[in-house]
This record gives sequence, structure tokens and C-alpha cells, in this order.
Amino acid sequence: MRSRKLLLWGIVTGLIAAALAYFGNPKNMAICIACFVRDISGSLKFHQAAVVQYFRPEIVGFILGAFILALVKNEFRSTAGSSPMIRFFLGMAMMIGALVFLGCPTRMVLRMASGEISAYIGLIGFVGGVATGIFFLKKGYSLGRSQVTKKASGMILPVVFVLLFIATLVVPGKFAFSESGPGSIHAPWLISLAAGVAVGMIAQHTRMCFAGGVRDVILIRNFELFSILVGIFASMTVYNLIKGDFNLTMFGPVAHAQHLWNILGLYVVGFSAILLGGCPLRQLILTGQGSSDAAVTVLGMLIGAAVAHNFGFAAAPAAAATADAAAVAGGPSTAGMIAVVVCIAFLFGVGFYGTKKEANS
Repeated sequence: MRSRKLLLWGIVTGLIAAALAYFGNPKNMAICIACFVRDISGSLKFHQAAVVQYFRPEIVGFILGAFILALVKNEFRSTAGSSPMIRFFLGMAMMIGALVFLGCPTRMVLRMASGEISAYIGLIGFVGGVATGIFFLKKGYSLGRSQVTKKASGMILPVVFVLLFIATLVVPGKFAFSESGPGSIHAPWLISLAAGVAVGMIAQHTRMCFAGGVRDVILIRNFELFSILVGIFASMTVYNLIKGDFNLTMFGPVAHAQHLWNILGLYVVGFSAILLGGCPLRQLILTGQGSSDAAVTVLGMLIGAAVAHNFGFAAAPAAAATADAAAVAGGPSTAGMIAVVVCIAFLFGVGFYGTKKEANS
């Protein structure tokens, strides 16, 4: 019964993503957490990639929706103290991996729903990363317990995001906004904010987590959380079929054909998500519920996006041949490949550290 309810919530979430695509968001990143955080990082001028700079209201909505519902349900808990600096760098690693794949797990599902074979290939890496994280969980991995803190501590980042968003409306000249590229393609801000709040509430209520859904299937053969992902995939597939946007192809408009790095990029995302206790979306929801540890992770994601673009780690999308230029396979640069390898080494280091710490405590 619970699986059916969660499947329904997944379908509703997919319909919200479809609505965002219909009203103006890029088709295959209608609700991509990594892409939206990257755009906000650019809007705040943390990086100078001119085509990906826009303060996405959806991110504010995710946090605000979770915050409101947590207060209503008396589930807001201000907590902190579970290895914050490690979480910060795990957030950076998760973002770097996502930008090498060119999307987070949410966008992976959306790309799969549009018929992109490269997203299915990337899924191999995501599942592998989750499975590696589970290995450490079974060995007793832990970053320590969070402690209850003053209520104001858990409210700081939600309030800051809301204030920054208001500032983009009042003094837009202080922020960067793309004039072309993905950052310039978006739904009206009010629709984006409302959709974000709705998804934030749904995610808070259902405990939605893309890594958690795969984790539960592998670890305890429980498909409840996974059914949410199935619902999102199903509704987005139907939407794409109706709109004529379903095309069985190797890669879509913003993707690349470097399959090894698609796999390894999402491997980093899946692995880091398990070590953190949640995927990028889950980190935003936990931030809204008062977790300063998740808030630190979100800050790490913002900086990770900046680092990925400032140092050339983010992958370039593939491009079809034209009359004036040959086809381009896209993918990460050598620097991006090295960054992924470093991230994987770091994740294993954190996994062994957390396991050893737990064993010795």
C-alpha cells in the first residue's frame, strides 16, 4: 500500500517537472538539482561561465517547501556537528561528479525518460557508486552523530536563500543572468517557485531520495522509495511521448558520448550520496528541516559548481556536425578526468575513515 502511495507521489512530481518544462525550463533538465545549483553559483558570480548563470527559484522552493511542512508537522529539528568539513568536501565531490555527467540523479531519470541511451549507461555508475557506499555502511561507516542546536542555526540557510531570491527581484543588477544558453531558458519565476515549494513538500513528506531508493533495493530489497523514481520516470516518459520529445538516441541536447566518464561521474555522485546520507535533492530537503550538516553540504555543492567551471572540470556537451564544423563527442577535459579520479580516491578515504572511526568508538 505504501509503495502505491509513493508511486503516486512520484507521478505527481514527474507532472510538476513536466509542467516546468512546458512553461519554459530546458526540456531534459526541467528539475535538475545539480544544474540549478550550478546556475545559482553562477548568478552569485562564484563562476564566470556566462551560459549557466540564473538564480533558480526552484532551489529556494525545495528548501522553503520542506521548511514549511516540517514546521507544520512538528518535524523541524535544528541539528549539527556530524563532521561538517568532511560533508562540505563531499558536497563538492558530488557536484563535480554531477557536472562531469552533466546532471544529477534527477536529471539522469529525466534523460532516461526522453530516450537518451547515455543516461542509461550513466545509471550503471550511479548504481555502482551506491553499492560501494553500501559496502562501507555494512562495515559500520558513520560520520558521527549530529547534536541538537539552537533553532536559529537550522533556519539560517533557508532564510539566506529566501533573502537572496528576494534580492534578485529587487536589485537584479547585483546578480549575473545568462543571455544565452541553459541559464537563459527558464519558466516564469512565480511558477518555478510554486513548483519548487510543491516538490519540496512532497520530498519532505515522502523522504524522497534517488540514492536512498537504490540503496534500499540493494540493501534490504525494499522498493518503496524506489517506486517514487518509477513514478517520475513514467510521467515524464508519457509527457515526452505526447510532446514528441521522446527520441531513442545516444545523447540529447546537453549530454556527451564519453561513456566511461558518464559512468564514473555518476559513480562519484552515488558513492558520495550514500556517504552523506542523501542525494542532492535530499540535502536540500534536510536543510529545510533544520540540518546544518546538510546546509554545509549544500554550500559545498555551490562551491563545487564554481570550482568545476573555474578550473575546467565540468564536461562539455556533444555537438552534431554542421556545414562549418565536424561533430564533437564532448565530455570532460583532462583536468576533469583527473578531478573525478581524485574525487573517487577521496570518497574511499572518507569511507575507510568513517569505518575506522566507528570501529574504534
